[in-house]
Amino acid sequence: MYRKTLKISILFIYLIIIAGAVVRMTGSGMGCPDWPKCFGYLIPPTEESELIWEAQRDYKSGQVIIVNEALRVAEHDFTSGTTYSPENWEAYEAHDYAVFNVWHTWIEYVNRLITALAGIPILLMIYFSFSFWRGYPKKIVASFSVLLLMGFQSWLGKEVVDSNLLPVKITIHMVVALFILALLMYLWFVAREKEEGIVKHTKRTRYYGLFQNLIIIATLLTVIQIAFGTQVRQYIDNRVDEVGYAAKELWLTPMTIWFYIHRSFSILVSLLGIYLFWLNKKHRLGYPLINWVLICIGVEAFSGIIMYYVDFPFGSQPLHLVIASLLFGIQFYVLLESWWKTKQVSMMSNA
Repeated sequence: MYRKTLKISILFIYLIIIAGAVVRMTGSGMGCPDWPKCFGYLIPPTEESELIWEAQRDYKSGQVIIVNEALRVAEHDFTSGTTYSPENWEAYEAHDYAVFNVWHTWIEYVNRLITALAGIPILLMIYFSFSFWRGYPKKIVASFSVLLLMGFQSWLGKEVVDSNLLPVKITIHMVVALFILALLMYLWFVAREKEEGIVKHTKRTRYYGLFQNLIIIATLLTVIQIAFGTQVRQYIDNRVDEVGYAAKELWLTPMTIWFYIHRSFSILVSLLGIYLFWLNKKHRLGYPLINWVLICIGVEAFSGIIMYYVDFPFGSQPLHLVIASLLFGIQFYVLLESWWKTKQVSMMSNA
């Protein structure tokens, strides 16, 4: 059951990344301007009229309304009179964004809901990890670390909203998601190796060490690429606000330095992926997943080219981010395999 809950946890992390990508694509990051509720509701409103002050209406503490293009929060439970009474409300001071768009609100709400639901398999994973107390106590510690990181990630989500989508906080939010994914991949690798002995047919060859060093570099480059990509994405968001959603041909005009850096690093990632594929095949190192690394790099490069030359067709932006995250996950898993093989070769040499 531990591996099943671990697998579900990994799937949920990817669902969170997909949902976050859709939020960015649709510009729905401020669809819920408060946190953890959405306009003060556990289930957000579907019409703007629900956020307009009404006479003779029961309001609950923490409920949000929009008054003069600003958010107001109910200070306590009360029933409104015939006129609006400012003393019953306090200003929302985290930011000054006060726009209701039903699509943006529900897209962001679904994103938060998926994040909350991800806690269920993670809690179950921790529960089942206690069966490894004697054999592998580090697995319990690592499983608890996932829960702590998820809590930290939720807090970061609040910081992102309160900052009105500050770019640096969005980037940190994404990097932490990758770190959580890496930790889950580590737990998956250890669980599979313990139960199935997945790393086999290790032979004495110096190329394992070379491969390990290169896959470490490739994985780090992917993380850097994703971080640079969030900066490019933020620049595009700003351009959309300036020129409008319809003027897609202007989203990257003028060019930003982040775009040139992002494009240059993509060449390095591609060349390194091709070399790792060749190294694995030529010397029969036994890393079948490196084929998927090359496929992900190809799809990632193609989606980037499509976005640039075909003016961001629908769905291309979330696809680009999701494939990048999938690439990172596979690379990190191959890195773990490489580390284990290199360790085995070292033991064989000392025997």
